[in-house]
Amino acid sequence: MKIGFIGLGIMGAPMALQLVKAGHQLHIVRRSKVRPEIAAGNAIVCATAREVAEQTEVVILMVPDTPDVASVLFDKDGVAEGLSAGKTVIDMSSISPIETKAFAKRINELGCEYLDAPVSGGEVGAKAASLTIMVGGTEAAFEKARPLFESMGKNITLVGGNGDGQTTKVANQIIVALNIAAVGEALLFASKAGADPAKVRQALMGGFASSRILEVHGERMVKRTFAPGFRIGLHQKDLGLALQGARALGVALPQTAGAAQLMQACAANGWQDLDHSALVKALELMAAHEVAKG
Repeated sequence: MKIGFIGLGIMGAPMALQLVKAGHQLHIVRRSKVRPEIAAGNAIVCATAREVAEQTEVVILMVPDTPDVASVLFDKDGVAEGLSAGKTVIDMSSISPIETKAFAKRINELGCEYLDAPVSGGEVGAKAASLTIMVGGTEAAFEKARPLFESMGKNITLVGGNGDGQTTKVANQIIVALNIAAVGEALLFASKAGADPAKVRQALMGGFASSRILEVHGERMVKRTFAPGFRIGLHQKDLGLALQGARALGVALPQTAGAAQLMQACAANGWQDLDHSALVKALELMAAHEVAKG
């Protein structure tokens, strides 16, 4: 299949590579140096997003935020200008569910399908083709795109209509953020009390408190390895979407608001480009104590 892929960042590049491995022909827009492994797959470099859409059957987006999706789709020489009836746009970014519904309507009016299909699993999951993919859109469009999703992920679910995929991703980000905060508080407490946080983590991994967050991000907190798999700045954006949606729905999300404030404290200290496990650094500031020495 001829596939357009726009957004070759930390997540997008390994996702695109999985499509290359599956035998698909990629069309991309060069905004920076194309990774050698993607170039080796004979990716075709296009001058604009419009050209990408003109030359492909499916266009996949993996960009940082809602305004970026709007720009790629609807700016001059954007994807929408290159679409013709029967094509499919798949947005795998994590953006506003409300805006997603509006984007989908505009694409549908061009005679094209639209799927919102955000992912969870981070860079590790993208490289292992084990991402969780949460999809909103029609069943027909989902079935057409299923082979592409199966090249990139393992747990693939059609949740409902357009916007429902993004709503699911926001819910995911709430759970992940609160778990990171919980693990950070627990390890900080243990360390401050004089216990070895690495051994505490090891002990907890065998009990009811065990979780993927404790396993992966707990280790990062202990080893002080905060190179980004998923940046604080992006998770901060996702929690902003959660709180924006909560206001619109009249729902109180007090724990989410607390986690968002911890991420804001990290950003204020210049840590927005660290992995979101570095949320623990905000807790450490308040305690004047680090979980472990780097």
